[in-house]
Amino acid sequence: MIAFHPNLFVRVEELTGPRAPQPSPLQNGFSPDRLYRVLGVYNASESSDAFFILPNDRDEMWFICQRHLRFGAIVETSAHHLPYLHAQASD
Repeated sequence: MIAFHPNLFVRVEELTGPRAPQPSPLQNGFSPDRLYRVLGVYNASESSDAFFILPNDRDEMWFICQRHLRFGAIVETSAHHLPYLHAQASD
């Protein structure tokens, strides 16, 4: 079982290179300047990767590998996207 907090937001920090997992989120409607609400998590039994279900900036639903994601925030809001404030991340 995979559990996650219902108010969990993540940010995209896309991995590059020949072994980077697909799809590439920054080429498919995601931005490094936003946080995205986690709507679900899936882990295929044949893979050690978990895939997070996120709504992109076009409100499309995508399965994004956890290796592209970093913790963003826990925020009680009904929003599905939030601005990522880089200055706060370094505090």
